[in-house]
Amino acid sequence: MPAWVAVPWRREVPSGDFGPQGESEAPAPRFGAFWCRMVYPEAMSNLEKPIRQSISLPPRVARRVKALARTKKTSANRVVVDLIEAGLEGQEQEKKRFFDLADRLVRSSNPEEEKRLKEELARMTFGE
Repeated sequence: MPAWVAVPWRREVPSGDFGPQGESEAPAPRFGAFWCRMVYPEAMSNLEKPIRQSISLPPRVARRVKALARTKKTSANRVVVDLIEAGLEGQEQEKKRFFDLADRLVRSSNPEEEKRLKEELARMTFGE
């Protein structure tokens, strides 16, 4: 099955008044492809052309990536992509958690809870 399907729509020129003076003589009906609508499968809308990117890995990391690829029976490239996606997702979750804690701190009226939230935010920002 092709990646896209063209759906031609036909249009007939309507009869009636034509021209600036309302001439009653209508041109002969014309048929043809009025437009083509491209219908893509849902999966194709998410596909993007991969960008070739060269990275250098320290030997220890490269060995671990290759070992993961062997155990998962996939390519080292796929492992690297999965690890990067997981890292980016983790960063987004950490950012969301930080803002949730900041919101809780702003809404808090309990001094003990405020102190605990400030300490947790400081740990997230500056580390242990």
